[in-house]
Amino acid sequence: MTGRVFVDTNVLVYRSDASEPARQARADTWYRFLWRSHAGRLSFQVLSELYSTLTRKLKPGFDEREAREIVRELTAWGPVPVDLGVLERAWALQEGHLLSWWDALIVAAAQLAECRVLLTEDLQHGQAFGAVRVVDPFASPERTPAEVLEALEP
Repeated sequence: MTGRVFVDTNVLVYRSDASEPARQARADTWYRFLWRSHAGRLSFQVLSELYSTLTRKLKPGFDEREAREIVRELTAWGPVPVDLGVLERAWALQEGHLLSWWDALIVAAAQLAECRVLLTEDLQHGQAFGAVRVVDPFASPERTPAEVLEALEP
């Protein structure tokens, strides 16, 4: 059974970035798998970063209306709000693991969403933060997402 998988902004950006076709294809494979398995989770922080990147940083950027539709669609993944609980947990993670503030917020949201996997390339593949394990979605392109997740089973 697939557990919850928290998706960091970079994975969603790569799915929309045609300048890196291999990463785009891999990100899309994960995206489709997470929709089919209903395992995808994220936070409002991720949605905010995604919107900003799609409309301001990607070249060529997305039309604002199209970016808004992408963000709206992803709210089906039950975004974690950035509230005091997330901030408190992020402060503890920042101090205890020497994480950047933004990474600490992501890990905290993944923990509060009860995810077993954090899909990101921004942290060390295999690193664990309590019950949350970091998986770099681009580290094993020859394996399906299901195979990657099965390999994590105890």
